[in-house]
Amino acid sequence: MQDKLNIALIQSTLVWENPTENRRLFTEKITSVSSNIDIVLLPEMFTTGFSMNPEKFAESMNGGTVLWMQKLAKVEQLAILGSLIIKEEDNYYNRLIFAHPNGQVDTYDKRHLFTYGGEDKVYSSGNKRLIIEYKGWKICPLICYDLRFPVWSRNNDDYDILIYVANWPKPRISAWDVLLKARAIENMCYVIGLNRIGVDGNKLEYIGHSQGFDTLGNEFITSENKIESISEITLNKIKLIETRKKFGFLNDKDSFSIKK
Repeated sequence: MQDKLNIALIQSTLVWENPTENRRLFTEKITSVSSNIDIVLLPEMFTTGFSMNPEKFAESMNGGTVLWMQKLAKVEQLAILGSLIIKEEDNYYNRLIFAHPNGQVDTYDKRHLFTYGGEDKVYSSGNKRLIIEYKGWKICPLICYDLRFPVWSRNNDDYDILIYVANWPKPRISAWDVLLKARAIENMCYVIGLNRIGVDGNKLEYIGHSQGFDTLGNEFITSENKIESISEITLNKIKLIETRKKFGFLNDKDSFSIKK
């Protein structure tokens, strides 16, 4: 087990519906992080922005972006996490990819599609939560709108870290701030939220607010609003275990089942 985990959050603008240019820009950013980084986080739909044109920009699991993630993860000896548009059979997914440095790939399809923005009309919903085991840590990665639904993220003693990657716009940023903190408190886990910045092709503005909270909801990092940045944080497994053991809040949780 690795007691400490080093994570880099790349808060960035995105080039609208331009996978090639976005891969180029993120290559520069990823190769600039410190040598001790274990995981790099990229925003939701980092190759296109929050596009509702999957028929034009969807890739396969053998496509350019997944191969790029695998190759760069191996070269830099770190894991890369972010979501993009994937086509599988006749369905389109907003799929999160976790590329391990050994070439392994874990995937999670966004469960809660953003109906207000029409995401449910063009994408298919996922029905399976993912728990990634990496360097002795258990990670539950989720995507943007998933943040509003606490049942899906409920910690049944099966993860240490919740990670949200997002395209969360400025008008509702207060909900992002409050809910990230709430998820940390109710699940007694580290919570990290990475949001993009800039203006997309639909004229929606994003102002970042990428941040992290510990098991008691204390904020330990926040990125400046509207600023491109790479924030590097260190999580402490021993501190997490000691806090959970001391308070034992998860022992009093409710039992329930989810209908998928």
